[in-house]
Amino acid sequence: MMEQRNRVVQVSRFGDPETLEVVDARLPTAGRGEVRVRVLASSLNYTEVLIRRHLYPQTMRLRPPFVMGYDVVGAIDQLGEGVHDFQIGDRVADMTVVGSNAEYRTLRANDLARVPLGVDAAEAATLILSWTTAYQLLHRAAKVQPGQRVLVHGAAGAVGQALLVLGRLAGLELWGTVRGEHMALVRELGAAPIDYQHEDFTRVLPGGFDVIVDGVGEDGYRRSYAALKPGGLLCAIGFSASVQAQRRMLPIVMEIARLYLWRLLPGGKRARFYSINAMRARHPAWFKEDLERLFGLLATGAIRPRIAGRISFEEVADAHRRLESGGLEGKLVLCPDLSSRHSQRAA
Repeated sequence: MMEQRNRVVQVSRFGDPETLEVVDARLPTAGRGEVRVRVLASSLNYTEVLIRRHLYPQTMRLRPPFVMGYDVVGAIDQLGEGVHDFQIGDRVADMTVVGSNAEYRTLRANDLARVPLGVDAAEAATLILSWTTAYQLLHRAAKVQPGQRVLVHGAAGAVGQALLVLGRLAGLELWGTVRGEHMALVRELGAAPIDYQHEDFTRVLPGGFDVIVDGVGEDGYRRSYAALKPGGLLCAIGFSASVQAQRRMLPIVMEIARLYLWRLLPGGKRARFYSINAMRARHPAWFKEDLERLFGLLATGAIRPRIAGRISFEEVADAHRRLESGGLEGKLVLCPDLSSRHSQRAA
């Protein structure tokens, strides 16, 4: 009898998308306190570009080869010893950072969020990193109040879109910086678009913004800090400008560290770097609570994340190229069943 195998996407070495390869691995077995899931969906995030290029702080100690995959929605097909709160067939989700671009993987039962019946697995997967990040930025980090004025950089991206949708639900006044071709999308999501290639966002609101969320880090976040009102908060969440300029990790870390020194400046402005992993480590119950709240909004139709494409294993490297080139207005989601159907057709 032939041993069942597990297809995975792994990084063979740090670098370009060509370093990604699809290989057969051993089928994992659930250990004590774990479940094994058949992966239904695993979204692709810009963060994984950083991981692949060895620029992501949380994975700096990893060395290739390792399996990619920041999040997972799956159906439990094996229970480990001591697991009593779940049953075979339950649909669950987790944020894993790595390891979920696979047909099967094991997960710690205590970390799992439940996925409601009837929710599309690919749409659910898009919520795990991007939408939970957005929710926590607004309600855990910034503690926003209705009527506050919020600027979102990269508003057409996955986190940016989530911030606009959730910000509108929270009663905020919203602005978003985008390229000209994405201005209609930002308007559709209920925010005022700012074409950053032709407009100066620091001049849009003379009194300054209450909150600015910046995942770009242009000019070391200086202009975003300048655009705050006295007492305003800058939440830095990324540094895509430095990644595109192919800067090394040390200068990026120094820019992030400078955010905290700005607290000493007069004017009462605040700045911080938000990390979903650091927040989860400090407040593990929050992550599950916030993600399950988002699943509830998805189940009722109150939110609807955009999916740019459902892809197979064979399309992952090309998907990473699309992530790096930018311009996507939705998430790319790996759906292993697509690969299975492709394989069946090829046979």
